Amino acid sequence: MRGGLAWMALAPAAAVGLTGCVPSRLPALEATLAAQPSATAALAQWCAARHLADPATIRAQADRTPRPAPAAVRMQLGVGAQEPLGFRHVRLACGGVVLSDAQNWFVPARLTPAMNETLAGTDTPFGTVVAPLHFTRERLAARRGRMAECPAGTVLSHRAVLRRPDGAAISLVVECYTRASVAGVPGAAR
Repeated sequence: MRGGLAWMALAPAAAVGLTGCVPSRLPALEATLAAQPSATAALAQWCAARHLADPATIRAQADRTPRPAPAAVRMQLGVGAQEPLGFRHVRLACGGVVLSDAQNWFVPARLTPAMNETLAGTDTPFGTVVAPLHFTRERLAARRGRMAECPAGTVLSHRAVLRRPDGAAISLVVECYTRASVAGVPGAAR
């Protein structure tokens, strides 16, 4: 595994305080996320299958307040201390349901100018913007429950590096999936 980080074991739902959040849906969410390199695309599928909104469109509520990248983030992205990085903190929602809260450090020099402009000026999800790069996902860690970077109410946490086909890292994401992402919705598919 690149960077020497091992997978974090997935703990049973009861061990991480997930009682009452319909743990039976958590494995289905994990499978949906594992089947796609893009969390945005996976969440659109999840939203459609559960009839959370029609159309099942994922919206990003972006906060672009700069946040310095920790040294570990720069190492995972393969950039030096002086390389400019972009940062977005987003809440991905479908209909009125916030499905995830995510932090994303990205390397603007490895994206196209049009992609950087879209990321700077819109709330379009990162995965949608960079989809033309045909990126892959290298999951560094996964945990049922909350990683340290995630807010309270997180039921599933992922840390991953997104890479172009040439192997260059374009982004490091910390994704925090909300209790609402696996909760029952009236009229939704079970």
